[in-house]
Amino acid sequence: MNETLVTMVGNVASTVSYAETPAGVPVANFRMAATERRFDRATGDWVDGETNWVTVVAWRWLAANVVSSVSKGDPVVVSGRLRIREWGEEGKRRSVVEIDARVVGHDLGRGTSAFRWAVQARPELVASRPGREGQPAVPDWIVAAVSAGGAGQRVGVGGAVADGAEGGSGDGGAGEVDAAAGSPAAEPVGAA
Repeated sequence: MNETLVTMVGNVASTVSYAETPAGVPVANFRMAATERRFDRATGDWVDGETNWVTVVAWRWLAANVVSSVSKGDPVVVSGRLRIREWGEEGKRRSVVEIDARVVGHDLGRGTSAFRWAVQARPELVASRPGREGQPAVPDWIVAAVSAGGAGQRVGVGGAVADGAEGGSGDGGAGEVDAAAGSPAAEPVGAA
């Protein structure tokens, strides 16, 4: 069977909706926008090109994970099967472009994300995976960033806390996490 597989990088442009089919199969979908950026040699600046809009559809466990992990405005990478659906009468044809997602994830080229294992119907299978023993659920530098909590505090990858006005570069450069950002994905260990 031939399929058209695509990978698209862009931003979530709508809230994620979640429903179940009459047979009880979970489905989540959201709109995604990807705007081309190109260099205009005449002006010497980067300019926006066309914006491509698609509807991303996720099924089953992916749907449950998407609805709990992705929010409007998040930069994401989506890979899956391209579908173009058309409907309507001869004079008024309409179409929609969809990606039947196999993989959805945050674009780590534009930010950070903290991974959490999904608890599925048979948790003993997840717990028995080799190589997970003795590893902390969340790295220490993420725990330190969440614990810092105060405005202007920055946490280096090593876990050192520096006040934005006294010490630390304060420029948000590589290796620093802004503890005041209030990311919904940054939860203290043990919070559920």
